[in-house]
Amino acid sequence: MPPLLTPDQRYLVVRGRLWRASNPALAETDRARLTRELMAARRAVAAARRADDPVRLRAARAAVQAAKVTLGERGPVWWTDGAPDYNRHLVKNSPYAQWYAARDAGEPLDGTALLNEQDEVNES
Repeated sequence: MPPLLTPDQRYLVVRGRLWRASNPALAETDRARLTRELMAARRAVAAARRADDPVRLRAARAAVQAAKVTLGERGPVWWTDGAPDYNRHLVKNSPYAQWYAARDAGEPLDGTALLNEQDEVNES
C-alpha cells in the first residue's frame, strides 16, 4: 500500500502526523542514490548503537541528516509559494485537518476542496 500523501504532495501522513516528503523535482536517479545513502546511514546508526560507539554514532547520524536535507525531507522547504512547513505536526492541528477528517468519513481524498482553500489563502 503506498503511503498517504497530502493533496499537494508535500507530506506523508503516518499515524496522524505529517512528515515532509522528498522533493519531487529531484531526478529519479538522484532520489534513488540519496535513498540508498540514507538507508546505509540508518544501518550505520544501528551498528554504532549495537557497538556502543559514540563517535561512529555521531558520524552516522550526521550522514542521515545530510541525506534527508538533500532529499528535501529536512532543512529548508523545497516549495516556493511561501507556505509554512508543517513537518511533524499532527494532521488535526494543520490546514490538512479537514481533508484528513474527510478520509475517515469515507469522502473522496482528491483534495480538491483543500487545494481550492489554499489557493484562496495564497491569493489574499
